[in-house]
Amino acid sequence: MTVSLPLVVVLGCFAWGAVKFLGIRPWIVVLIALFGFWLSHTFLAPAIESGTRSGVSVINGTHD
Repeated sequence: MTVSLPLVVVLGCFAWGAVKFLGIRPWIVVLIALFGFWLSHTFLAPAIESGTRSGVSVINGTHD
């Protein structure tokens, strides 16, 4: 059986787990999310997206 989850759901689960079990303060999670949002509007966004896509494809085992 194959389950497909968006990456944002997986990262959200990690953030929830970090707040709940590691004791990380919620404002730090919000700050990191805002940093990622602002970073997506810079010249680094295409490199980050291609790196994320290749990392996911390596984990999934699909090679184009």
